Amino acid sequence: MIRQAVIMAGGLGSRLKGRTDTMPKGFIELGGEAIVRSSIRKLISAGIEEIIIGTGHCSEWYEKLADEMHILTCVRNNEYADTGSMGTLLRCAENVTGDFLLLESDLIYDSVGLFALINEQRSNVILASGATASGDEVYLEADSDANLVRHSKNRNDLSGIYGELVGISKLTKKTLDAMVAHCNAHLGDEPRMEYETAMSAVSAAAEPGDKIGILKLDDYAWREIDDETHLAMAAEKVFPEIVCREASRAVRREVLLNPGPATTTDSVKYSQVCADICPREHEFGDVMEWISHELSLMAGKPDAVETVLFGGSGTAADEVMVSSCIPDGSKTLIIDNGAYGTRLSKIASVYKLDTEVWKSSGYLPLDVPALKEKIAGGGFTHLVMVYHETTTGLLNPVPELCRFAREHGVTTIVDAVSSFAAIDIDMDRDGIDFMASTSNKNIQGMAGIGFVFCRKEALEKTASYPMRNFYLNLWDQYQYFKKTHQTRFTPPVQSMYSLRQAIIETKVETIAGRYARYSACWDVLVKAVDELGLTMLVPREAQSKLITAIIEPDTPAYSFDTLHDFARAHAFTIYPGKLSDANTFRIANIGDIRPEEMKAFTVLMKEYFRGIGL
Repeated sequence: MIRQAVIMAGGLGSRLKGRTDTMPKGFIELGGEAIVRSSIRKLISAGIEEIIIGTGHCSEWYEKLADEMHILTCVRNNEYADTGSMGTLLRCAENVTGDFLLLESDLIYDSVGLFALINEQRSNVILASGATASGDEVYLEADSDANLVRHSKNRNDLSGIYGELVGISKLTKKTLDAMVAHCNAHLGDEPRMEYETAMSAVSAAAEPGDKIGILKLDDYAWREIDDETHLAMAAEKVFPEIVCREASRAVRREVLLNPGPATTTDSVKYSQVCADICPREHEFGDVMEWISHELSLMAGKPDAVETVLFGGSGTAADEVMVSSCIPDGSKTLIIDNGAYGTRLSKIASVYKLDTEVWKSSGYLPLDVPALKEKIAGGGFTHLVMVYHETTTGLLNPVPELCRFAREHGVTTIVDAVSSFAAIDIDMDRDGIDFMASTSNKNIQGMAGIGFVFCRKEALEKTASYPMRNFYLNLWDQYQYFKKTHQTRFTPPVQSMYSLRQAIIETKVETIAGRYARYSACWDVLVKAVDELGLTMLVPREAQSKLITAIIEPDTPAYSFDTLHDFARAHAFTIYPGKLSDANTFRIANIGDIRPEEMKAFTVLMKEYFRGIGL
């Protein structure tokens, strides 16, 4: 799996004259976006976790970008004016830890090239195209096995032309180290060495299995922008062609305003399209270990939390906690103020646990003082509650109650299925011992994976607890995974790949940024609700801003099914309410939803309700 990319961006860009006097050429814009930003976006969508940018001229532009996007690492080539591209790659090399993609910063390209390289069987491959007539071609000569022999801008230097160098390659760390060694050995006689020179030399000297192959895509849309002619060609012809081709591969957009599964990005969907793999291979175990580690960092400080993965839904993760984290002889208080609190209570009853249920309104805030009194004086060992009631959008005061419970020696178990990855959570700070969530809500992955977050001290105590469930046992799953990097039973492979991609995208957006986007969508919705004179079930100050329950109007003209079908015909999916004592419909604004899409939905909502005389 390719986890890193290196973008070489140290050059002066002098052939573009005044355009790049005070700006790196990677920041030239096409279609309203800097070309290097477009490249970074495509790399992230291809599953790259870290992008190393070798900078030089006007390096502060990239450093500012790295402050904005924590996936970026800048490495400055202080001698950029006196070295070639290999000099910049030399500085970046120590940050490279494994196989990686190597790109130039002044490229526009169809993202299908990244997909083709990543899925190429050979470990070392450079991307080539057919003839471009760009006027500045770098020609490639290949042997009979399509391996790189040499390159040149003068086609007469080569015995044959296999293709033209694009400027995107996939290389191993071993090959990079050989390129660095070649560069260091020839610094005296070739101080301005380009990276292509080192690649050709290394490929020519390598054993057959380590040679650098060439992957040729004849009709590939790309352009390197070195001068005004290239820029004009890019703007007038190549960029529009790239936009058209990428748009043709976009998945039909359906905006899910139901409470989950949530709308996903195309990159999350496409991440499932990969080579088949036996999930018992070390490579896939490493993917799951990475997922577990990264999820843990989203729920607490480093090394404070363990995340245990299961094939299943959020309810499966809830059942893991209830069946695995409450020992015999315990007394458990379960807070039930919605359908998911009721579900937790039902799970506990199936396992015949000693529980007491605190029943509360499904749409009014909890009576915190009374609950604290109950926790302190009830002889309870465990507290079970829902962070965010998906039934109504009611946000419960979990940190306050769980911290209080901890002070009284009570273990806390929290359903965070529809709050994790939107609400800022630190399990130690917030007094949470065990917490469940799922891959298909705010983390914006595909359905199929439940996970349980555990504070390490609390998890260790469960080792001696009775094994009430075989498939969903927390301690057995944890122990097996720690030893083998494997789940005990077959995991949902494609959902794991999509969860990895979703985590990468969450890290780029940040949880705070994601909640800000969700909140902006909620603001749009609430404005429309107010304009229509509709009423929200949950008091505004108690809402999560993630899911909104709206009371249905009391008129025979209203039909939820008609509203649903009208919205669905315009690619929006809405969901009915779930409370038996209130007629509501729910609008969720979680998932990959943008404020402008919520605005489009509210236009439809107004059209429907005004059409029935509201």
